Amino acid sequence: MWDDFAEYILSEVGENNVKIAEVGVGKFDRIANFLSEKDNITLIKTDIAPKDETVIKDDITKPNMNLYKDIDIIYSIRPPSELQPYLVGLAMEIDSQLIIKPLTNEDLNTGRVKMKLKNFKKASFYTLR
Repeated sequence: MWDDFAEYILSEVGENNVKIAEVGVGKFDRIANFLSEKDNITLIKTDIAPKDETVIKDDITKPNMNLYKDIDIIYSIRPPSELQPYLVGLAMEIDSQLIIKPLTNEDLNTGRVKMKLKNFKKASFYTLR
């Protein structure tokens, strides 16, 4: 499933040079590590409690907008429901695509903004563009 999720992001990117942000990376950085190996992707990882020096400290409820300047895609894996509206707000403010991979069977908490359910191979997630 995780390979399919990463493959979907790559399919959105194509050969274009893009900037991607994983918000709330936590300790699971398999997708970020895979994406950062691609020459056409500049990737940042953020979290309120960085696990190491590769993760930038940022609070999505009060994001440092300079970090997200020119970000093309934001994705978040299993973000807590109370943070999902902040992800939507950030994506809309910077005009970025948003991909949220919630816990299985979890409803989204995105307020009035409706995200589209996407099934890509064995991965299910929501997108906003």
